Amino acid sequence: MFKPVKIKKIYEEVIKQIKKLIIDGKLQPGDKLMSERELAEQLGVSRASVREAFSALEMMGVIAIHPGEGSFVRQASYDGILEPLSFLLQRDIDNVMQLLEVRKILEVETAALAAIRATEADIEDIRSALNKMVEEVNVGELGDIADAKFHYAVVRAAHNPILVTLINTISDLMTQTVRFSRRKIFLVENMPNVLYDAHCLIFQAIVDKKPQQAGKLMHDHMIMVENVMLQFKQGGLTELTRFEEET
Repeated sequence: MFKPVKIKKIYEEVIKQIKKLIIDGKLQPGDKLMSERELAEQLGVSRASVREAFSALEMMGVIAIHPGEGSFVRQASYDGILEPLSFLLQRDIDNVMQLLEVRKILEVETAALAAIRATEADIEDIRSALNKMVEEVNVGELGDIADAKFHYAVVRAAHNPILVTLINTISDLMTQTVRFSRRKIFLVENMPNVLYDAHCLIFQAIVDKKPQQAGKLMHDHMIMVENVMLQFKQGGLTELTRFEEET
């Protein structure tokens, strides 16, 4: 009946506590959060864990980080905070595949819009997430937070508030899906480089303001991830050649 309790990463616990304070009304939209140092001391965790939590919360649209000023609670949809969809994803490949389908529907056209509408600030946000992805992978991490932040930055660059709201609603699921799928596909030889190259190509198409190419590259990226996950579902994957040829 019972299953083993899985230990959460420290930053996930920090996220949980901040969200609860918002849900309970103890933190209101516009309120300034403690600094990374102050919060780390109060929680008894490292500043790196708090920084990672803040980065994820910003990506989810829960807080806004203003360099030199601090981090502030956003006027966000409580649907996203309450995570009504989180029960759909229980580390199950079928559910991951379903969410990848949803993301493909939303993000292909979003990438095309970003190539048309992205500002210089948007470009820098996407570039920052791309660079962070390299840093995380180079120190032995999955790069999942940076990966999700990359996709969220592309959504913001489309400058469509409804799209942002939709992605906010599934932001936690997106983060979990990226983490789950990366754990699987990182077992494939050279996959970190393939993933990074795919993101670089999408970024360059947005920079070059080529909407059709940006949309196609995002579609190809999603299809590649779907194919790899499908191979695992069907019994494993040992070679990458096929997917390298398709990208």
